[in-house]
Amino acid sequence: MKIRPVILCGGAGTRLWPNSKKHQAKQFIDFGNWTLLGKTLERVKAPIFDPPIISTNTKYLKKVKQHLKKYKIRKFKIVLEPSKRNTAPAILSAALIKDIPNEQPLIFLAADHLIEKASLFNKAIKKNQKKLTQNNIFIFGIKPKMPSSEFGYFLTRKDKVTRFVEKPQEARAKQIISKKGYWNSGMFYLRKDSIINNFKKYQINIYRNCNKAVTKGKYKNNVYYLDKQSFTKATAKSFDYAILEKTKDINAIKLDIPWSDLGSWKEICKMYGRNKQKYFKKKNVFYRPWGKYVNLFYGKDFLIKELYVKPKGILSLQKHHHRAEHWVVTQGKPMITLNKKSFVKKPNETIFIPLGAVHRIANPYKKPVKIIEAQIGSILKETDIVRFEDVYGRVKN
Repeated sequence: MKIRPVILCGGAGTRLWPNSKKHQAKQFIDFGNWTLLGKTLERVKAPIFDPPIISTNTKYLKKVKQHLKKYKIRKFKIVLEPSKRNTAPAILSAALIKDIPNEQPLIFLAADHLIEKASLFNKAIKKNQKKLTQNNIFIFGIKPKMPSSEFGYFLTRKDKVTRFVEKPQEARAKQIISKKGYWNSGMFYLRKDSIINNFKKYQINIYRNCNKAVTKGKYKNNVYYLDKQSFTKATAKSFDYAILEKTKDINAIKLDIPWSDLGSWKEICKMYGRNKQKYFKKKNVFYRPWGKYVNLFYGKDFLIKELYVKPKGILSLQKHHHRAEHWVVTQGKPMITLNKKSFVKKPNETIFIPLGAVHRIANPYKKPVKIIEAQIGSILKETDIVRFEDVYGRVKN
């Protein structure tokens, strides 16, 4: 029996656009002729998988269908949530649709994860298929590349999950990694009957209401329209809280592969930094007295660039009216001025420049400084620079 992929595609993307009313859902953002949902759809074309099920909402139905058409996925099912109830009701409702046999293995994938080396990922899925039972759950852990407070973690004993830790502070994250903790990727692998049995045991309210939402729902043109009245009565809970923290029968599949949920501009900057050769164009390089910059990618309401500050180079003390900026240092030790504070940053460290903040980069050292910068805002042009001081005489009186 093949594995049925279920793609959870309901996220709103508010983490990337905290102060914007026009925030874009992360899975649909064009990062340069590709999107995270597109990459996910490409992954599930592998021969180990049956046609995908996409769990989403009415707001995203058109975009999901456009993606399915673009990636030539003709066989699919879409399950439409009539209201936001978090991941537990979404996962259960998708599993309860009629055309999934009871013993079918299901893998739940987020639409907004970037997984490189997909062949290793698929190999691990296939390898563990025979270990699935009517009660157990497998979750995927990613070997951490550095301590991060942006991800949840879990600890194991002989591949059994013993504990979850939800987004710890960096010092705590270091301790968890020293105990061989893994990032919790939020991907789940289990049989349909295991989902049903776990929800019946631990979340009977969610089970009864989701079951009604599916049976009373309508099905038309490959789309399941869940019954709103029933679905809204299901308790809003994440799958982690509803099931994973209750059951003891959780196994870990540990992976050492490049993975990111691109959940912050820091992660997005790093992704462009790793792949900058793909985005580099000579015509987008601009020289300045302090060094140079290259525009790597213009997105919708964001611009990614790499700054190169030569030794002893100093940018003007400046602010912007229309954009905020996220910086990731990739080389050297820049001296940063942010409003009335000055500090030195090292490679892999980040800085956030809020809208209207007065700031400057200086490089007092002998080694060049490189920074990947994400500009976020409505106007992303050099004209949106107000200079206060400049060693190269560019302040207009």
